[in-house]
Amino acid sequence: MPNDPTERSTERHVERRVERRVERRVVVTGVPRRTPRPSGHQRPRTEIDEQTTLGHTYVRSLMRSQLRSALAVFAVLVLLVGPLPLVFAAMPDGAGLEWALLGFGVYPPLVLLARRHVRRAERNEQDLVRLVEDR
Repeated sequence: MPNDPTERSTERHVERRVERRVERRVVVTGVPRRTPRPSGHQRPRTEIDEQTTLGHTYVRSLMRSQLRSALAVFAVLVLLVGPLPLVFAAMPDGAGLEWALLGFGVYPPLVLLARRHVRRAERNEQDLVRLVEDR
């Protein structure tokens, strides 16, 4: 019987299967268009790993910037803590004030100074990484 609904649904199901088999994906591959060119110079990371003169210069530059930062922090520390014995000698009976000055007047600036130094050191290292990785 040509008008039977089950027969028509079966025909549609078979047609869909045939359509699915016909529609296949085609993967096209070829030679990569951009190939890395061999360069005449080595990358900075290789220079550092192989300890060449240029790599040594990169590391020395980082060490100099870290030393400069450390010396600046040390100078501020000396200016902050150095005069304290003179201040304490000028106060004859200020034992409670001395501890308050040490606890609340010296330590918070020391913590801020340390945080600044760590951030600066990390920034110096990130600058070297950016230089080495060509970013």
